[in-house]
Amino acid sequence: MAFTLYSLMQAALLCVNAIAVLHEERFLKNIGWGTDQGIGGFGEEPGIKSQLMNLVRSVRTVMRVPLIIVNSIAIVLLLLFG
Repeated sequence: MAFTLYSLMQAALLCVNAIAVLHEERFLKNIGWGTDQGIGGFGEEPGIKSQLMNLVRSVRTVMRVPLIIVNSIAIVLLLLFG
């Protein structure tokens, strides 16, 4: 298998899919990354954990419909070109 631009884009798509399917109550709360974590005061910079949780929430919120479309296109391309 050659390292191509398509394989790089497919790997990025798989990583975004992995982030999009993380569920807070089922998986993330078990490792201590629930919704109530990372509540800071005014003027405090958020920590790494709260920034990652914001990234997970924003990917799930914003990328839901585009991921369906991009996954469908990737499946069709794989079926056509092998």
